Amino acid sequence: MKGLTNIQAVYLIGIGGIGMSGLARYFAAQGKMVGGYDKTPTDLTKELEAAGISVRFEDNVNAVPAEFKNAETTLVIYTPAVPANHSELNYFRNNGFEVLKRSQVLGELSKTYNTVAVAGTHGKTTTSSIIAHLLKSSSKDCNAFLGGISSNYNTNLLTSASSNLMVVEADEFDRSFLTLSPDIAIVTSVDADHLDIYGSADEMLKSFHEFTEKITADGTLIYRLGLPFSDTKKKHFTYSLSENSDYYTSSLSIESGQYKFNLHSPSGMIKDLKFGMPGLHNVENAVAAFAAVSQLGLSEDEIRIGFATYKGVKRRFEVHINTDKLVYIDDYAHHPTEISACVNSVRELFPGRKVKAVFQPHLFSRTKDHMEEFAHSLSALDEVTLLEIYPAREEPIAGITSSVLLEKITAKNKNLQSKTAVLDSITKENTDVLLTLGAGDIDQLVSPIKSKLLS
Repeated sequence: MKGLTNIQAVYLIGIGGIGMSGLARYFAAQGKMVGGYDKTPTDLTKELEAAGISVRFEDNVNAVPAEFKNAETTLVIYTPAVPANHSELNYFRNNGFEVLKRSQVLGELSKTYNTVAVAGTHGKTTTSSIIAHLLKSSSKDCNAFLGGISSNYNTNLLTSASSNLMVVEADEFDRSFLTLSPDIAIVTSVDADHLDIYGSADEMLKSFHEFTEKITADGTLIYRLGLPFSDTKKKHFTYSLSENSDYYTSSLSIESGQYKFNLHSPSGMIKDLKFGMPGLHNVENAVAAFAAVSQLGLSEDEIRIGFATYKGVKRRFEVHINTDKLVYIDDYAHHPTEISACVNSVRELFPGRKVKAVFQPHLFSRTKDHMEEFAHSLSALDEVTLLEIYPAREEPIAGITSSVLLEKITAKNKNLQSKTAVLDSITKENTDVLLTLGAGDIDQLVSPIKSKLLS
């Protein structure tokens, strides 16, 4: 691989993805010429263009700007979601360019920083963004590649001219996280997912074990109590809400809409921290973050201030409207475990209220692998509206449709609608607590739904 410092131009295929856009911003901040392709314009691509990064929406080799056609000075980065027959990708591959996956580039960067990598099928984005905020608001500072837009900083990339710390999400999709060399690694969960890649839950778990072996020789593994990593030869700690862990909480309560608790570590206790993210699963994510920054030497005051000022991540239980008569929350939940966690949080915060969700299933394979679990988690709602399955990189699978899933849901009120029909049917009069859930393009409904409910 050519040294990242020697390149002059970076072209990203799939530049509008949350991870890819972070790399685009990073290389632009390094003074490189940055541009790329994506399928359709989004809020992220508009923000990149506003920052002076050129984005194209046509797969046309002849239209690629000349500054990205010098194989000696250009690095090409692509995401695995790009189809194999993409003409620009094949042009670069066939003409001597260095063409790397996003994960490979992050892997190279992780070798040059003191890296904290957060892995897990759920909780990566929230946990990594808490760590990044705790570091950013402390004397340590950090660089961070986040899998969502931080509400504190309104970006998915944090940079520092002085800090050698880097926080990254360690993505298990396509075994991407095996390129990383973390100094501190966190594993939040290993629920079965991406079985289209792994074939079985056992194979996926094997890959997580391989990831923990990528930790540097004197590095540290932090994992949620109960996960099967106790036999690791790396220095390791557990975390949970239980006192059986190395890092845990006590005296957990809710005051004025915020959690209040004590945090315990092998070296002592910090009393009466305040944390504003709803849901016990997010408190557990906060404990994981606490374990990481404790290893990095943050003071009690820095930890206390960081937790108190953390504002969350967009599309992670993002509350858009919250009144006595109307609540609207948008969440990225796309796995049955995540949906259950979101619904449980809503029930905890808004007891006795009618909860309706609009859910867009993400991937035919995930819907197939977890059909019964999806039906169970969605049946906990008072009303469910399904959108058609968002295919992303996949072709349809026979017999796997939103209609089949709808039949299995036992909620009394349920229906299947188009995005247009959803907008037409939602009114202030028929809404109490509304959730939009999913990892596809359901986020395009958020602004119009919010505008309609507030009009």
